[in-house]
Amino acid sequence: AYDTFKQAGYTVDLLSPDGGPVPLSYINTSIPIHKTYLYDNDFMFALKNSKSPEQIDPSKYRAVHYVGGSNAMYQVAENEAIQAISMEIYEEHNGIVSSVCHGTAGLVNLKLKNGEYLVKNRRISGYPESYENQRKAYFKEFPFLIQQTIELRGGKFFHGARNRAHM
Repeated sequence: AYDTFKQAGYTVDLLSPDGGPVPLSYINTSIPIHKTYLYDNDFMFALKNSKSPEQIDPSKYRAVHYVGGSNAMYQVAENEAIQAISMEIYEEHNGIVSSVCHGTAGLVNLKLKNGEYLVKNRRISGYPESYENQRKAYFKEFPFLIQQTIELRGGKFFHGARNRAHM
């Protein structure tokens, strides 16, 4: 998503619950785009210096994109400041809220001004718990299950075949 947004001419800021360095994972330098950004000084600087919620003025943004990786399930979904930023961009500035893979965890607690969950009656795609290795310790540490939580909140969860694009 970062590359797509940059190529389209958008400015991209990275946000994390506390600001500062964010972890980098799933890097495969045989994939050209991974290698490009691994050696991109501006991108690496942005990863080391993500903004905190207090540094964000939602009126200056038109979209929020929750990135993937299971870290999105920790400290992001329950962060009320991040939720407020996302919902202000969505409701007050006619913005977009999107996600990919485990980043869909960031959507589960978003509520509209009327108190309903943003996901209610919407088609949501993401990484289903059926693709997780549910016998592994990491899975037992998840604070919630994304698909299950979205469905409990009235969303319709869809996913494609494993490791394939889904529309």
